[in-house]
Amino acid sequence: MSEQKKPYYITTAIAYASAKPHIGNTYDAIMADAIARYRRKAGYDVYLCTGADEHGQKIQDYAEKAGTDPQAYVDKISGEIRGIWDLMNVKYDRFIRTTEKCHVETVQKIFERFIRQGDIYKGKYEGWYCKPCESFYTETQVVDGKCPDCGAPVTRACEEAYFFDMKKYAPALIEYINTHPEFIEPESRKKEMLNNFLLPGLQDLCLSRTSFTWGIKVPSDPRHVVYVWLDALTNYITAIGYDPDKSYEEQSERFRELWPASVHVIGKDIMRFHGVYWPIFLMALGLPLPQKIFGHPWFNFGTGKMSKSKGNVVYADKLSEYVGVDGVRYYALAEMPYGSDGSITWESVLARYNTDLVNNLGNLVKRTLDMQKKYFDKVIAAPSCRDELDNDLIATAIASVGDYREAMEGFRIADAVEAILTLLRRANKFIDETQPWVLARDEASRERLGTVLYDLTEAIRWAAVMLEPIIPASAEEIYSELGTTETSLDSIGTAERFGGMKPGASVNDTRVLFARIDEKKTLETIYAEIEAAHKAAEVAEKKPEKPEGCAVIGYEDFMKVELRTAEIKTCEPVPKAKKLLKLTVDLGYETRQIVSGIAKFYKPEQLVGKKVIVVANLAPATLCGVQSEGMLLASGEEEVRVVFLDPATPLGERVR
Repeated sequence: MSEQKKPYYITTAIAYASAKPHIGNTYDAIMADAIARYRRKAGYDVYLCTGADEHGQKIQDYAEKAGTDPQAYVDKISGEIRGIWDLMNVKYDRFIRTTEKCHVETVQKIFERFIRQGDIYKGKYEGWYCKPCESFYTETQVVDGKCPDCGAPVTRACEEAYFFDMKKYAPALIEYINTHPEFIEPESRKKEMLNNFLLPGLQDLCLSRTSFTWGIKVPSDPRHVVYVWLDALTNYITAIGYDPDKSYEEQSERFRELWPASVHVIGKDIMRFHGVYWPIFLMALGLPLPQKIFGHPWFNFGTGKMSKSKGNVVYADKLSEYVGVDGVRYYALAEMPYGSDGSITWESVLARYNTDLVNNLGNLVKRTLDMQKKYFDKVIAAPSCRDELDNDLIATAIASVGDYREAMEGFRIADAVEAILTLLRRANKFIDETQPWVLARDEASRERLGTVLYDLTEAIRWAAVMLEPIIPASAEEIYSELGTTETSLDSIGTAERFGGMKPGASVNDTRVLFARIDEKKTLETIYAEIEAAHKAAEVAEKKPEKPEGCAVIGYEDFMKVELRTAEIKTCEPVPKAKKLLKLTVDLGYETRQIVSGIAKFYKPEQLVGKKVIVVANLAPATLCGVQSEGMLLASGEEEVRVVFLDPATPLGERVR
């Protein structure tokens, strides 16, 4: 780390590698990236850590359902997580996976250290378990047989387990929270930790499981798998090289520079684990607590929580198809309030994109620089003729920067965006007030025109500097069009600094930063796609009804049916029969002609060369004048699917 810069270690809650992350999960990473980018501009030496939580019963179950092993499953999902983070332009320094050897070994050492210290003991757990949350609950916590956090059904669990003695450290944590008011934010989260968990009395925490195997084994008792929350939470220190065999003072210089973390950015649903359990684990390890744990609210879809079962899950990569990556980042950061849940709808996504990015920002940049090109051949004139309108624009810019910095440092990202919008709106109004196109008609107003355009370009530069942590790619494009290298946070904020654009320098050609979206047509397309996806999901999940009136046959009768493997050699339509195909099939010992009613579902070229199953002892029949000497094995009524075999299947084999 640089000695000249103060280190700033920021982490996200690592994404659970059970499924592709939706926009609510992605918000963690986008928010953390915005904070990291802001801190870098403010002169900090930033280290951003994110990653994937890859152990637990739920992942083991998902892998089994997918017909693969857990490691292969998390490799795939973690790749998707990382891909979305990369798409969203999240510039992380470390992407940790909890299946990494260094993490596994460190967690094992931490567990054994807790045993030696007498912090954990072996007992028996009996209570209610929520698989989606990987959490245990008491009888009084369960609501109508469902998890109090996510609402999923809970199951009764009874198994041997190791427990952490929470009561041992709870008083110290209560005192710490009360004496460090900045430790947990917002204030509502701090009150929740105290009033809902700590003050009523903590239950000892289950730290291991024996009912599944996908996880980190306890070295001294390998029947036990380390509970996912101890495993996952420790990533914040394992990622930067923590050694459980050493005191804090004995840790590497790199570790001591970065730890304690400056801020953990997490969702409110996992606040209990980060605001209660994680600090207690750190106390037991003799490590300082993070400077801040920020529990942001949720993104709801409309008025309800996003849920795959409800079919209202929104993904960042899908959003980006309509509004671009910076459009997604902007919307997420602008729409999420500081202390209450945000709401996302397709209508609001498109409306905010058109209003804020197209109108307030994109049009401002293009109008201003096009006028600079038209009236001054791209060359920036010196500001020599200011009046009260200019002074008001400058005053607004100064106030906006002050509000912006205060909001960013307080993790009020939506308020920071609003501060930028205040400047953008004032700049657009400034154009209407000064009317540069009118000034251009009078040569005597040329100095005034140059001043107006200078102040507009400078206001745009200030806005771009503030926007860079929010929409970095677009900010870089604005810098390029302005032709400026004055992009530091220190280059804006005071009246003396309202002069970063160099008179005599040239701006560059512009392009459309944000293309306007036809909201009506786009919404029609989006909802058509959603409806099609819902129908496809319903078809996939629909359970077939039990057929009625099926005659029961005996085993002896069934054994009379001779099913044999064959290869389709030729296939052609039956003349004057839209539904029929005529096939020549090779059974190995002879060739047969079969007529099948599958023309609606297969083209002849799709079938030639395929290995299939045929009823070989069916009496010949004539269909539309063509003799059929068997039947092709297929399933379905509305949509027929032929049963295809492996190409290596021998011909003529009896199918049992």
